[in-house]
Amino acid sequence: MRMRLSPDFIRLIIPAASLVILLAAVFWLQPRAMSYMGLNLLFNLAVPIALATIAQMLIIAVNDLDLSIGTFVSFAACVTAVFMPTQPLLGIVILAAAIAAYALIGLVIHIRDLPSIVVTLGMSFVWGGLAVLILPSPGGQAPVWLRGLMTASFPGIPFAIVASIVIGLVAHLLVMKSTLGVAIRGVGGNARSVSRAGWSVLRIKVAAYALSGLFSVLAGMALVGLTTSADANIALRYTLLSIAGVILGGGDFVGGRVSPLGAVVGALTLTLAGSFLSFLRISPDWQIGAQGAVLIVVLGLRLIFSRREA
Repeated sequence: MRMRLSPDFIRLIIPAASLVILLAAVFWLQPRAMSYMGLNLLFNLAVPIALATIAQMLIIAVNDLDLSIGTFVSFAACVTAVFMPTQPLLGIVILAAAIAAYALIGLVIHIRDLPSIVVTLGMSFVWGGLAVLILPSPGGQAPVWLRGLMTASFPGIPFAIVASIVIGLVAHLLVMKSTLGVAIRGVGGNARSVSRAGWSVLRIKVAAYALSGLFSVLAGMALVGLTTSADANIALRYTLLSIAGVILGGGDFVGGRVSPLGAVVGALTLTLAGSFLSFLRISPDWQIGAQGAVLIVVLGLRLIFSRREA
């Protein structure tokens, strides 16, 4: 008797298998990477990318798309590098106001029934302009406590991998187990049913955007902790990387079908694809191509398995 694989299992196992295969290829081509230092270099930027991917996943869960995450993460990084070391209270106030602004964007999109792509694309210029005003040229510094956190070490396992696991578990509990998470996915699946059940779709969307802003702020802070400085353009690629990470991890653009654990695995896979080519001193243009190729292959495999199980 043929055993049927559940769609959720397929969504998670394919990106996980892709990560393992890619990691095996890395070890085969560069055996020195099979060490604590090698893994640390390969997954160095995994934490901010994973956080940005979770931020994008929360927006996609309500059937929207955020094209401003890259510039918003850059803005958060600039605020962190400029204000957190010397004026931490002011920095916290600015970042809290930015999260509130993110929630307001979700409110406006829902009330006015505006396309999220258009609104967030416009906001990307706003966040980019604010980032330039705060930090016209690359500079700033990471707070000592943040630098210490992002360079923490664990016996045998790089901090980036440990932190990514924690991010995935926290996001899983938030999105898949909590009442708010169920409501967010419900809005993406069938907003009318959620409204008929007595929930406020407006409040749920605002909460989703606020949580996305929070994870994006954490991504910017983590990025500064790793790079020790900031730049108004430091995270521009995170917009496309976050979308790719969500889809690579088993998410869909509609229907509220997302996988927090899969999204983190997708972020790790994209990080590995880029870091390995950088490790080999290959042009950044080829790094983007490699990440795109990984995404296409995984999506192709997911489609094949889904059709076989249908």
